[in-house]
Amino acid sequence: MENNYHVPVMLKPCIDGLNIRPDGVYVDVTFGGGGHSKEILKHLGPKGRLIAFDQDPDAQANIPADDRFIFIDQNFGFLKNNLRLKGFRQVDGILADLGVSSHQFDVPERGFSIRHNADLDMRMDQHRDLTAAEILNTYPEDKLHKIFGIYGEVKNAKSLARAIVTARLEQSFTDINSLKSAISAYIPKGKENKYLAQVFQALRIEVNAEIQVLEDFLQQAADVLKPGGHLVVMSYHSLEDRPVKNFMAKGKFQGEVEKDFFGNQQKPFNVITRKAIVATDEEIAQNNRARSAKLRIAEKI
Repeated sequence: MENNYHVPVMLKPCIDGLNIRPDGVYVDVTFGGGGHSKEILKHLGPKGRLIAFDQDPDAQANIPADDRFIFIDQNFGFLKNNLRLKGFRQVDGILADLGVSSHQFDVPERGFSIRHNADLDMRMDQHRDLTAAEILNTYPEDKLHKIFGIYGEVKNAKSLARAIVTARLEQSFTDINSLKSAISAYIPKGKENKYLAQVFQALRIEVNAEIQVLEDFLQQAADVLKPGGHLVVMSYHSLEDRPVKNFMAKGKFQGEVEKDFFGNQQKPFNVITRKAIVATDEEIAQNNRARSAKLRIAEKI
């Protein structure tokens, strides 16, 4: 199932970045199709352990039959508590492949893709209450403006927000086509796909609280990694890459590195990748999803 579920991006650089010890404990916080996990297991000995997280029920079809593998059906924003519940206080390496899997885009009823009509859902975790439809039908105009501007980097975010608030007075938003027709006048000609992708990205990030979850995860990763352990994070747009880059370099999301009384930097990581690793032209030709991927690696001090 994994081949058509989600082709793992930059597989070798991710595995190399983890610097796997055969008897170590590793975490794949975005299991998905299991591509990265299966590769990690190949590098582990009988005493090694791999713990994988995924909140998407569809991912469970890809769980390998392996005694060294532990699956946790939770969002990786709850990394630390879930590891403790399984008896792990510290681990040797953590891998995160952020963003939506190609499988989620390919299942029309999930509402992630602009290619199909479906309910305006976009929840990665089906137990969450907030859907894209609820955002469009209930959020005030200024909040919609902010979401589209910041999370979608939509140029005409203000007029888009106004159009949505006006349209819903006539009729509630229920499916993707109802959204497309309500905003059609605001979509730049010849750039329809790019524009809609930005709008959908903004809604998806808000529905799943992706930036908050990412920041929570990074702070917890610093707590649970052993000294010398590696954090390997792959992101697909600047909204994700920026907090990853800042946290790895400074131990915080804004501002400068804090220093102690003697002027020593107080930060949890040393950055291994001065510049983000990107996919080769060859990989991009085979897997278009790799085009925007940026991989960053840091070592726990």
